[in-house]
Amino acid sequence: MLNALFGSEAKTKLLNLFLLHPEDQYCITQIARDLKLPTSSIAREIENILKFGLIIPTSGPTEDIPDTVPEENNTKKKKKTQASKEEKPEKKYYKINKNFILYPEIRSLFIKAQILSSQKFILSIEKSFQPKLFILTGFFTNYPEASTDILIVGKVKRPAFLKLISELEKDLGREINFTILEEREFRYRQEIMDIFLYTILDGQTITLINTLSEK
Repeated sequence: MLNALFGSEAKTKLLNLFLLHPEDQYCITQIARDLKLPTSSIAREIENILKFGLIIPTSGPTEDIPDTVPEENNTKKKKKTQASKEEKPEKKYYKINKNFILYPEIRSLFIKAQILSSQKFILSIEKSFQPKLFILTGFFTNYPEASTDILIVGKVKRPAFLKLISELEKDLGREINFTILEEREFRYRQEIMDIFLYTILDGQTITLINTLSEK
Protein backbone atom coordinates (compact mmCIF):
# COMPACT_ATOMS: atom_id res chain seq x y z
CA MET A 1 0.00 0.00 0.00
CA LEU A 2 2.69 2.51 1.05
CA ASN A 3 4.90 1.49 -1.87
CA ALA A 4 2.16 2.64 -4.24
CA LEU A 5 1.90 5.99 -2.45
CA PHE A 6 5.59 6.73 -2.07
CA GLY A 7 6.98 5.24 -5.26
CA SER A 8 9.45 2.57 -4.23
CA GLU A 9 10.14 -0.09 -1.63
CA ALA A 10 13.45 1.57 -0.70
CA LYS A 11 11.80 4.93 -0.02
CA THR A 12 9.00 3.30 1.98
CA LYS A 13 11.41 1.33 4.15
CA LEU A 14 13.60 4.40 4.61
CA LEU A 15 10.71 6.62 5.71
CA ASN A 16 9.41 3.86 7.93
CA LEU A 17 12.78 3.70 9.72
CA PHE A 18 12.97 7.44 10.33
CA LEU A 19 9.30 7.94 11.21
CA LEU A 20 9.05 5.07 13.69
CA HIS A 21 12.31 6.11 15.41
CA PRO A 22 12.11 9.92 15.42
CA GLU A 23 14.76 10.32 18.14
CA ASP A 24 17.44 8.36 16.26
CA GLN A 25 19.90 9.39 13.57
CA TYR A 26 21.43 7.23 10.88
CA CYS A 27 24.22 7.18 8.31
CA ILE A 28 23.77 5.66 4.85
CA THR A 29 25.90 2.58 5.50
CA GLN A 30 23.97 1.80 8.69
CA ILE A 31 20.63 2.20 6.93
CA ALA A 32 21.72 -0.04 4.05
CA ARG A 33 22.84 -2.70 6.50
CA ASP A 34 19.69 -2.54 8.64
CA LEU A 35 17.30 -2.50 5.70
CA LYS A 36 19.36 -4.91 3.57
CA LEU A 37 19.27 -2.55 0.59
CA PRO A 38 22.04 -1.28 -1.75
CA THR A 39 23.82 1.84 -0.51
CA SER A 40 23.29 3.43 -3.92
CA SER A 41 19.50 3.13 -3.55
CA ILE A 42 19.61 4.53 -0.02
CA ALA A 43 21.83 7.44 -1.05
CA ARG A 44 19.50 8.32 -3.94
CA GLU A 45 16.36 8.21 -1.80
CA ILE A 46 18.05 10.17 1.02
CA GLU A 47 18.86 12.92 -1.47
CA ASN A 48 15.26 13.04 -2.72
CA ILE A 49 13.77 13.17 0.80
CA LEU A 50 16.29 15.85 1.83
CA LYS A 51 15.01 18.05 -0.99
CA PHE A 52 11.46 17.43 0.21
CA GLY A 53 12.45 18.53 3.73
CA LEU A 54 11.17 15.53 5.71
CA ILE A 55 14.66 14.57 6.90
CA ILE A 56 17.59 16.81 7.76
CA PRO A 57 21.37 16.29 8.14
CA THR A 58 22.82 16.13 11.67
CA SER A 59 26.24 16.24 13.24
CA GLY A 60 25.98 12.55 14.14
CA PRO A 61 26.43 10.80 17.49
CA THR A 62 29.01 12.33 19.79
CA GLU A 63 31.98 10.27 20.85
CA ASP A 64 33.90 10.63 24.09
CA ILE A 65 37.40 11.91 23.37
CA PRO A 66 40.07 11.89 26.12
CA ASP A 67 40.93 15.37 27.38
CA THR A 68 44.64 14.61 27.63
CA VAL A 69 47.11 12.34 25.87
CA PRO A 70 50.40 11.13 27.37
CA GLU A 71 53.11 13.59 26.27
CA GLU A 72 55.45 10.94 24.93
CA ASN A 73 52.77 9.63 22.55
CA ASN A 74 51.24 12.99 21.70
CA THR A 75 52.97 13.43 18.34
CA LYS A 76 52.24 9.91 17.18
CA LYS A 77 48.60 10.19 18.23
CA LYS A 78 48.13 13.41 16.27
CA LYS A 79 49.72 11.98 13.14
CA LYS A 80 47.53 8.90 13.36
CA THR A 81 44.41 11.01 13.78
CA GLN A 82 45.27 13.21 10.81
CA ALA A 83 45.98 10.20 8.62
CA SER A 84 42.75 8.60 9.71
CA LYS A 85 40.77 11.69 8.70
CA GLU A 86 42.42 11.70 5.30
CA GLU A 87 41.74 8.04 4.69
CA LYS A 88 38.14 7.97 5.97
CA PRO A 89 35.85 10.89 5.16
CA GLU A 90 33.46 11.91 7.92
CA LYS A 91 30.14 10.06 7.81
CA LYS A 92 26.99 12.04 7.19
CA TYR A 93 24.07 11.42 9.52
CA TYR A 94 20.38 12.16 9.07
CA LYS A 95 17.24 12.29 11.20
CA ILE A 96 13.55 13.04 10.78
CA ASN A 97 12.57 16.71 10.64
CA LYS A 98 9.91 17.07 13.36
CA ASN A 99 9.30 20.67 12.28
CA PHE A 100 8.25 19.61 8.79
CA ILE A 101 4.70 20.87 8.32
CA LEU A 102 3.24 17.46 7.41
CA TYR A 103 5.34 15.42 9.84
CA PRO A 104 2.47 14.48 12.23
CA GLU A 105 0.19 13.38 9.39
CA ILE A 106 2.86 11.36 7.54
CA ARG A 107 4.04 9.67 10.75
CA SER A 108 0.45 8.80 11.65
CA LEU A 109 -0.05 7.28 8.20
CA PHE A 110 3.01 5.07 8.54
CA ILE A 111 2.09 4.00 12.06
CA LYS A 112 -1.43 3.06 10.98
CA ALA A 113 -0.03 1.15 8.03
CA GLN A 114 2.24 -0.75 10.39
CA ILE A 115 -0.57 -1.95 12.62
CA LEU A 116 -3.01 -2.58 9.78
CA SER A 117 -0.43 -4.66 7.96
CA SER A 118 -0.05 -6.72 11.14
CA GLN A 119 -3.46 -8.36 10.78
CA LYS A 120 -2.13 -11.45 12.50
CA PHE A 121 -1.86 -9.53 15.78
CA ILE A 122 -5.33 -7.99 15.54
CA LEU A 123 -7.00 -11.24 14.52
CA SER A 124 -5.19 -13.15 17.26
CA ILE A 125 -6.39 -10.69 19.90
CA GLU A 126 -9.96 -10.93 18.64
CA LYS A 127 -9.92 -14.72 18.34
CA SER A 128 -8.13 -15.49 21.60
CA PHE A 129 -9.77 -13.01 23.96
CA GLN A 130 -12.92 -11.59 22.32
CA PRO A 131 -12.30 -8.15 23.87
CA LYS A 132 -15.24 -5.80 24.31
CA LEU A 133 -13.05 -2.79 23.56
CA PHE A 134 -9.76 -2.70 21.67
CA ILE A 135 -8.22 0.74 21.15
CA LEU A 136 -4.89 1.94 19.78
CA THR A 137 -3.53 5.25 21.03
CA GLY A 138 -0.21 6.75 22.14
CA PHE A 139 2.51 5.63 19.73
CA PHE A 140 0.00 4.37 17.18
CA THR A 141 -1.77 7.73 16.85
CA ASN A 142 1.12 10.10 17.58
CA TYR A 143 -0.56 11.03 20.87
CA PRO A 144 2.15 11.23 23.58
CA GLU A 145 -0.34 12.49 26.18
CA ALA A 146 -1.67 8.94 26.50
CA SER A 147 0.52 6.88 28.82
CA THR A 148 -0.41 3.69 27.00
CA ASP A 149 -0.42 2.50 23.40
CA ILE A 150 -3.09 -0.20 23.59
CA LEU A 151 -6.24 -0.31 25.72
CA ILE A 152 -8.16 -3.58 25.97
CA VAL A 153 -11.33 -4.19 27.96
CA GLY A 154 -12.20 -7.81 28.61
CA LYS A 155 -10.91 -11.02 30.12
CA VAL A 156 -7.36 -11.53 28.87
CA LYS A 157 -4.93 -14.30 29.75
CA ARG A 158 -1.68 -12.46 30.25
CA PRO A 159 0.85 -15.15 29.24
CA ALA A 160 -0.78 -15.57 25.82
CA PHE A 161 -1.24 -11.82 25.44
CA LEU A 162 2.39 -11.07 26.34
CA LYS A 163 3.52 -13.50 23.65
CA LEU A 164 1.48 -11.62 21.04
CA ILE A 165 2.79 -8.27 22.25
CA SER A 166 6.34 -9.57 22.05
CA GLU A 167 5.81 -10.52 18.41
CA LEU A 168 4.30 -7.12 17.64
CA GLU A 169 7.20 -5.31 19.30
CA LYS A 170 9.60 -7.34 17.20
CA ASP A 171 7.76 -6.34 14.01
CA LEU A 172 7.66 -2.65 14.99
CA GLY A 173 11.15 -2.55 16.45
CA ARG A 174 10.06 -0.83 19.65
CA GLU A 175 8.42 -1.38 23.04
CA ILE A 176 4.63 -1.19 23.23
CA ASN A 177 2.81 -0.08 26.40
CA PHE A 178 -0.58 -1.65 27.05
CA THR A 179 -3.45 -1.47 29.55
CA ILE A 180 -5.90 -4.30 30.23
CA LEU A 181 -9.10 -3.63 32.19
CA GLU A 182 -12.01 -5.86 33.03
CA GLU A 183 -15.39 -4.35 32.14
CA ARG A 184 -16.31 -3.74 35.77
CA GLU A 185 -13.17 -1.69 36.37
CA PHE A 186 -13.64 0.14 33.06
CA ARG A 187 -17.19 1.15 34.03
CA TYR A 188 -16.04 2.25 37.48
CA ARG A 189 -13.29 4.41 36.01
CA GLN A 190 -15.85 5.95 33.67
CA GLU A 191 -18.14 6.80 36.59
CA ILE A 192 -15.44 8.50 38.66
CA MET A 193 -14.08 10.26 35.56
CA ASP A 194 -10.67 8.66 35.95
CA ILE A 195 -8.10 11.00 34.39
CA PHE A 196 -6.02 8.16 32.95
CA LEU A 197 -9.00 6.68 31.10
CA TYR A 198 -10.40 9.99 29.90
CA THR A 199 -7.04 11.15 28.60
CA ILE A 200 -7.17 8.09 26.34
CA LEU A 201 -10.84 8.20 25.31
CA ASP A 202 -10.89 11.96 24.66
CA GLY A 203 -7.64 11.87 22.70
CA GLN A 204 -6.49 10.47 19.39
CA THR A 205 -7.48 6.82 19.04
CA ILE A 206 -8.04 4.04 16.54
CA THR A 207 -10.91 1.83 17.68
CA LEU A 208 -10.58 -1.68 16.31
CA ILE A 209 -13.27 -3.40 18.39
CA ASN A 210 -16.12 -1.89 20.43
CA THR A 211 -19.01 -4.05 21.58
CA LEU A 212 -19.63 -2.28 24.88
CA SER A 213 -23.28 -1.38 25.29
CA GLU A 214 -24.01 2.24 26.10
CA LYS A 215 -25.38 2.95 29.54
